[in-house]
Amino acid sequence: MTEGNCDIDKIYKVYAGKFRRYHGESWLRRITDVKTNLLNARDLIYTIIGVLQSLVLIRRINPDATLLKGGYVGVPVGVACAISGLSYVTHDSDAVPGLANRLVARWATYHATAFPAKFYDYAPASVKQVGVLVSKDHKSVDDKQQASYKNDIGISKDDKLLLVTGGSSGAASINRAIRSIIDDLLTDNKELFVIHQTGKGKRNIYDDYTHERLRIEELLFPLYEFTGASDLVVTRAGANTLAELGAQGRPCIVIPNPLLTGGHQIKNAQYYERKDAVLVLRDKDITRDARILRDTIEQLLSNDKKRRSLGEKLQNATSSDAALKLAKLLITVASSGLTKNED
Repeated sequence: MTEGNCDIDKIYKVYAGKFRRYHGESWLRRITDVKTNLLNARDLIYTIIGVLQSLVLIRRINPDATLLKGGYVGVPVGVACAISGLSYVTHDSDAVPGLANRLVARWATYHATAFPAKFYDYAPASVKQVGVLVSKDHKSVDDKQQASYKNDIGISKDDKLLLVTGGSSGAASINRAIRSIIDDLLTDNKELFVIHQTGKGKRNIYDDYTHERLRIEELLFPLYEFTGASDLVVTRAGANTLAELGAQGRPCIVIPNPLLTGGHQIKNAQYYERKDAVLVLRDKDITRDARILRDTIEQLLSNDKKRRSLGEKLQNATSSDAALKLAKLLITVASSGLTKNED
């Protein structure tokens, strides 16, 4: 799409390589993992190719500012910007900066972050806390809007809706825990309706079990309707997920994945837990005894005041204008011609 002489909404592809690391693995395990090491070597070559491609693209496009949102595709682009002397801004959604952003951090003009500067190893003056970007569909949900969402997804407004989601890939430990307690939950709570997003290809965890107040889904779309309709959400601690739930003011039980690189979900959860904005359970605890999860769910379902308090505090801890703040930062960088060395 073009407007005058300015190209907009164009997609360019470059090679990029992923560096595979696994949180909690010993160095011996990493050294002897031949398959992973070969893939890392291959992807190093991809990254070098990507840098060369990015240099050609940058020369052609000549951007005033570049945003690196994280993820390994940002490395060749960031290196190419640094070589070309062009400004770029990184953005970190999690409390632990991703490896890709860390690799190109030294040449960045600013680091836009979700959390305060103290969470990051960047120079404090370079950190601009903006929050996490969420779509405009994720907005504050009052009682009337919640009832409307329930109607849209076929749930009675009088039912209490428990939404369980481990993301599009699902969360095996959460799936197993919910499966083991689902009959107790539905038997003991007559007004409870459960929607369980198991992840693609994982709904068979329920085998032949069915219940009129249980809906098993591999994926949910549009997700904001289901989260907006919920009275309580059980979820992982991905920064984007928590920001979306915070924008809607939904109470949630958070079970961070302890195996992800840098333990970033644990730190995400701890940040909100210190603000009394979420209830956090440990993955190993619900794996050892799923009744811990059952009891926590039932305690919250029976306490409307606590759920409302959690939702309000999570919403207060969530930036409602992250996109605007980030846009203003990029405009400042683009209009001033700042580079890392000039800032």
